Amino acid sequence: MHTKEDDTWLYTISSKRKLIDFNFAEIWRYRDLLFLFVKRDVVTVYKQTILGPLWYIIQPLFTSVIFTLIFNNLGQISTNGVPPFLFNLAGITAWNYFKECLTGTSSTFTANQSIFGKVYFPRVIVPMSITISNLLKFGIQLGIFIGFYVYYAFQGRTLGFNSHVFLLPIYIIMMALLGLGLGMIISSMTTKYRDLTILVGFGVQLLMYVSAVPYPVSEAKAKFPEAVALIVEYNPLTQIIEGFRYMLLNTGTFSWFGFLYTLAISMVLFLIGLVIFNKTEKSFIDTV
Repeated sequence: MHTKEDDTWLYTISSKRKLIDFNFAEIWRYRDLLFLFVKRDVVTVYKQTILGPLWYIIQPLFTSVIFTLIFNNLGQISTNGVPPFLFNLAGITAWNYFKECLTGTSSTFTANQSIFGKVYFPRVIVPMSITISNLLKFGIQLGIFIGFYVYYAFQGRTLGFNSHVFLLPIYIIMMALLGLGLGMIISSMTTKYRDLTILVGFGVQLLMYVSAVPYPVSEAKAKFPEAVALIVEYNPLTQIIEGFRYMLLNTGTFSWFGFLYTLAISMVLFLIGLVIFNKTEKSFIDTV
């Protein structure tokens, strides 16, 4: 005779979840899907372009040249003895990873509504795949930076890694957490407010200029109004960009307070994004 006790469920799919629920076991079960999403993100971005992955190289190089011409040659912004092109390339390399994580994850719900409405899988896999796939682009651009670093070293320029270079993986994690956290928050909000998709592109450009990407923090303190200089200095992204240059070019400033402050902000923002993302995924299909 069949009884209820004989029914054993392998998995239970329910909309009832905890606010903070990062189910690593479930994500691990769907690791093959995560890999497929990462592969999709890498392959399809430049699949129908002429230059393809070369855009990974062209974009930071052209941006660095423009920044060098405008900010260093025309604006006379000092880079404290570091070649301006290399200085700008370091900042752009770090900034691009954060930007790609933010812009890629900020449209998670709207861009994948057709998939989300048909089949179940942990939704957080999609923004995670974007963050992981962008590591490939970051690695390529970091390799370009190292190539020019070696070139300038052979030209006789005094360059050297800082002893804090062992913190580089943590800085990469902080960039990923900031981009992922903000992206999940914005993605959740765009299910109701589509105007945010337009605001993101505009806001990211403004954010770059208050994150000390094309100039050192010392220049901001010397030339900006005090209120603006404080915003730049205590911007978590500024701490990451400045720390990135400090480790790789031994220029700029570093403080353990700024490092720990940025790490805390990154983790808190990620948790807030995860809470909002988990709450939105229960009912977003009714509003998208």
